[in-house]
Amino acid sequence: MTIIIWTLLGAALTVVGQSMMFSATDSQAGDFLPKGYDSAAALKIAEDEFDAKPDGNAATVLVARTDGKKLTVQDRKEIGETTAELGDRRVVGPKPEMPLMKDHSQTPRVSVGPMAPDGSFQLLSVSVTGNMNDPGLREIYREFRDTAEEEFGDKGMRVGFTGGIASTTDTVEAGEFREKIIGVLTVGLIVLLNVLVFRSVLAALLPLIAVSLIGGVAAGAVAGSAELFDIKLDASTPSLITVVLLGIGIDYFLFLLFRFREQLRTHPEQDAVTAATETAGRVGNAILSAGLTIVAAFATLGVASFGQFRVLGPAIAISVLVMLLASLTLMPALLAVSGRAMFWPSKAWKKERQGGVSARLGLEITRRPVRYLLGTLALLGVLSAGVVGVKMSYDPAGLPETDAVKVAAEISRSLPAGATDPHTVYVRSESGTLRPDALSGLTNSLAKVEGVGQVASPTLNPDRTAARIDVILAVKSDTQQARDLVSGPVRSAIEKNTPENTEAHITGTAAVFADIATAVEKDLRLVFPIAAALIALILLLLLRSVLAPLVLMIAVGLGFAATLGAGTLAFQHLLDRPGISFTLPLVLFLFVVALGTDYNILISDRIREEMDKPVSVRHAVAEAVRHTAPAIATAGLVLAGSFASLVANPATQEVGFATALGIVLSSFVLSIVLVPAVAVLLGRGLWWPRRPDRTAGRHASERQETQPAEQAHPYPAQQLHDEYPVR
Repeated sequence: MTIIIWTLLGAALTVVGQSMMFSATDSQAGDFLPKGYDSAAALKIAEDEFDAKPDGNAATVLVARTDGKKLTVQDRKEIGETTAELGDRRVVGPKPEMPLMKDHSQTPRVSVGPMAPDGSFQLLSVSVTGNMNDPGLREIYREFRDTAEEEFGDKGMRVGFTGGIASTTDTVEAGEFREKIIGVLTVGLIVLLNVLVFRSVLAALLPLIAVSLIGGVAAGAVAGSAELFDIKLDASTPSLITVVLLGIGIDYFLFLLFRFREQLRTHPEQDAVTAATETAGRVGNAILSAGLTIVAAFATLGVASFGQFRVLGPAIAISVLVMLLASLTLMPALLAVSGRAMFWPSKAWKKERQGGVSARLGLEITRRPVRYLLGTLALLGVLSAGVVGVKMSYDPAGLPETDAVKVAAEISRSLPAGATDPHTVYVRSESGTLRPDALSGLTNSLAKVEGVGQVASPTLNPDRTAARIDVILAVKSDTQQARDLVSGPVRSAIEKNTPENTEAHITGTAAVFADIATAVEKDLRLVFPIAAALIALILLLLLRSVLAPLVLMIAVGLGFAATLGAGTLAFQHLLDRPGISFTLPLVLFLFVVALGTDYNILISDRIREEMDKPVSVRHAVAEAVRHTAPAIATAGLVLAGSFASLVANPATQEVGFATALGIVLSSFVLSIVLVPAVAVLLGRGLWWPRRPDRTAGRHASERQETQPAEQAHPYPAQQLHDEYPVR
């Protein structure tokens, strides 16, 4: 019944998610800024007084003669006529594949723009309505692009497109094949790892099928909630949800699979339902705490001032809650139904392998805990050193050399570099009407600012209560130079020369991202401590200890610093970029700290379970590593592989690389080595203020003395362990 309910939910909500996700997302970064910022205030005036918002979909079209000669009077006439025809022609898109999907058929807005000073080309502006990340809207743009190329081609002219949806479409097309290959390789990696570990068909495929089903439920829940409460999600939300759910879903399934196999192996008389129940009871607590840690961390973003973070956090938190619920219900149900067939056709799983890699590693760590502790600290310290001199970058990096990039370069050789992405100063009167001559001081001062290429004459709204002044920068709008220019000299000129009883604000790419930089810096100082406090509280409730949560928080803190340092070394220093992506520190903190804590929780929970037995500390830690390291290593590789798939997209390249590295460090270094080494050194005192079982070690010694030699140790390598003192 549980499986049937989840299957029906998956089918229904997958349709909702695929149909409504793009209508629930917003690709305009400026829309997520708080109203108090300068660029947001400018957007407000544009909407209130001019009934318009700057359109991020707007593309710039270059029209030139195919023979390279200057445009003639007849050419300009034909360009005007063709532009009018294109602006009257409706573009019909493909029929929506699902009932709730939007039909993007529309008539694009096309207008004539400036001409190159040397007369070599004419610029047009074309805009379509919708989310540029929606494949349906991009298909509308492609139809228009092909029609324009044909129409102008018949008149002996060539066209080129850049900016807005043109740049987005070219970038997507350039990386489409690569992303498909990466996706196939990611799925292949997951299947291959499961085959190598379990040597089973069902264990290799069922986790992927289950996680895909649950992912459909989560996407539908997020999209439906956004539409219901009229909330716009960031455009990156769908891809991040997919990656997060694929990673943690496979992780939780693997945690259950490893414990289920152990349960069947040690209790061969149990039926599948009983074994699944026992498995869920033992691992469910760790999964619940791990999931709630991720939920708490991302929910913290709800207090951020930058709307892109504020909506992303709760969206991922909802998705993780769905996955958590499925991990505690659907996955155990699948184990109960499949039973021992889960591991078919392998039979080797019925007998535990003696002296394997995990067993030997557990012995080595418990035999030389100080050596392993110092080694991991040295590694993390070296990587953390990369944080020194870290800078935040808002520039697009690693973008392919597309046709849109080439067209933009051609335009910038004749017009100011910011011609394809102009900025606008909006002026609003607070008492009466505006006169154009009253704005001459403002326009003249803007024109004198070094770095400003052109300043247009003011355009008044119909009520003459507001004006807009287009400003073209002499530098590319998506660079740090442009942001420094707008946030410094340009805004200073506006502040000093705004007429009395008026307000003036500037908006545009550089202005928006300059304000985003301020908002992000503020949010980092707020979100980090709140998220850390919530994670610590959950660990405190789970482990019922003061010292253990402190150890785990220090461990994940070191992992975060090492990951951020490695990302800085790779991108800012080795690749010589101006800095790391402005979102990277926050994303890394949430993903590496929250997801990395999963593995620490799993190993800590097992260490506590083993220490509750009447055995020595070394024996308990070695047993915990032996049983848990394979699950953590496999899950870490799967999760790291999921995030590594983001490297295929230039926009998420840094996040993919750094997060994958952070997960590897969290699983292989922190959870498998650092935490066990600390547990050996602190012993049962790790669980302070819980009273340690002081008789555990004595009972273990007595039991070993009375047992036959072949029964004294659960695996032969343990005998070797007891021959050496702890060093």
